[in-house]
Amino acid sequence: MSSAQDPFYIVKEEIQESIDKLQSNFHKWEHIPSNTGERGHLMKELLAGCESIKWQVDELDKTIAVAARDPAWYGIDEVELNKRRRWTSTARTQVGTVRKAVEAGKEPNSTVTTGLNGMRQELMRLPDDHPYQTGRSNQYISQDNDDFVSSESDRQLLLIKQQDEELDELSASVQRMGGVGLTIHEELLVQERIIDELNMEMDSTSNRLDFVQKKVALVMKKAGVKGQIMMMLFLVILFIVLFVLVFFT
Repeated sequence: MSSAQDPFYIVKEEIQESIDKLQSNFHKWEHIPSNTGERGHLMKELLAGCESIKWQVDELDKTIAVAARDPAWYGIDEVELNKRRRWTSTARTQVGTVRKAVEAGKEPNSTVTTGLNGMRQELMRLPDDHPYQTGRSNQYISQDNDDFVSSESDRQLLLIKQQDEELDELSASVQRMGGVGLTIHEELLVQERIIDELNMEMDSTSNRLDFVQKKVALVMKKAGVKGQIMMMLFLVILFIVLFVLVFFT
């Protein structure tokens, strides 16, 4: 499983953002004068943020423990597990350092300065009496940063690939819609020609019918009443003859 698709790195990124925000608020809190409402409000936010991040890191540690039972099933190895454990340990240390520094800020000013200096040094992970450990921590942080950059690069490539596929599908859909539109246009032209021809035939038939009606009216007028009666009798006799020929022969 690539790092871009690994849920661990997704959660790790979210937690790291929370830690960065926590440290930023901590540095802001350090420069706020004591005995102010803003400092007390920010202190509560920092303590609540420490609890929330600690809980998230603990849950992430539980998932690492589950994956450690059968690493092959999850597609990881021991090196990857150790790297994840180191990151959660570093995150927990950073959060614990902020918490201790904030809690130390509640003490009298005579002891606060010394405590904050020590906490700040621990927070920056630059202890003077452990240069080797510092080098290893910096190496781990650098490695995590490289992994994060690689994860982001893989994620961006995956997003670009998905967007290209969606654009291809959209282009194919537009082409199909264009073809359907052309077909409908041609069909409408054919139907329009048929309607025009039908209108022409209806006009022609209407003209012929008007002509016949005028002729019949003229003949009936010339024939008079007797002629009309004789014509009606003739038509009735003709109808009877045709009826007999059709149904009795």
